[in-house]
Amino acid sequence: MFDHVGVAVSDLAASERFYRTVLSTLGAEPSHADAALVEWEDWDIGPTDREHPVTRGLHVGFRASSREAVDAFWQAGIDAGYRDDGSPGPRPIYTPDYYGGFLLDPDGNSVEAVHKSRERAVTDGCIDHLWIRVRDPAASRRFYMTIAPHAGLRIGVDEPDHVQMVGSDFSFSLVADERPFTQRSRRRTTGPCGSSTPPRLPPATRTTAAPASEPFTTRATTARSSSTPMGTTSRSSTTTTD
Repeated sequence: MFDHVGVAVSDLAASERFYRTVLSTLGAEPSHADAALVEWEDWDIGPTDREHPVTRGLHVGFRASSREAVDAFWQAGIDAGYRDDGSPGPRPIYTPDYYGGFLLDPDGNSVEAVHKSRERAVTDGCIDHLWIRVRDPAASRRFYMTIAPHAGLRIGVDEPDHVQMVGSDFSFSLVADERPFTQRSRRRTTGPCGSSTPPRLPPATRTTAAPASEPFTTRATTARSSSTPMGTTSRSSTTTTD
């Protein structure tokens, strides 16, 4: 699982409304909220500033307790006027029982609720997986393999347009597809989702660290994600474009 993943948003109030609307259907409510940061345990949003432009091109999937919860997530977003990115349905291309529904947040990032069986399921409403779109998956692979011995990472999928990094209980995917690459996300690995931790510093006070080979900027990186397949941005219930 991820300790936390954070994004810089163009309008904090608008993004807070979106995430409160959809994540509440999964049983997740903000653990901290002020004018500089709103967070849901392992997910946080903050305003842009000179050092941290808006995050774009990210896909994040949140764990749902059931298919009905996926439906509720998607319907709540649609009823509130948010944009569809793939209606709820099975995605057997990932796993036989994979079921997901997709929306776009106010900045155009793909946000999913997903339900599937797994040996180590994350807590409902917490981050299930990430897809990070990069310009050169091979270059990103080299970076992550450099730190692999220290981060407990190994290769799960190794294809020209898709590299999946897997740890003992986490994974994330680096992909190159038709969508713009991911810019300005931050990922960090430590304690479990739902653990009692003090509020983190506002985005403007965090450090920026990006490997030279990476085409995107991370504002504080790491991962504590799932060990299951990471892709989930398909537009239909039977096929995928990512």
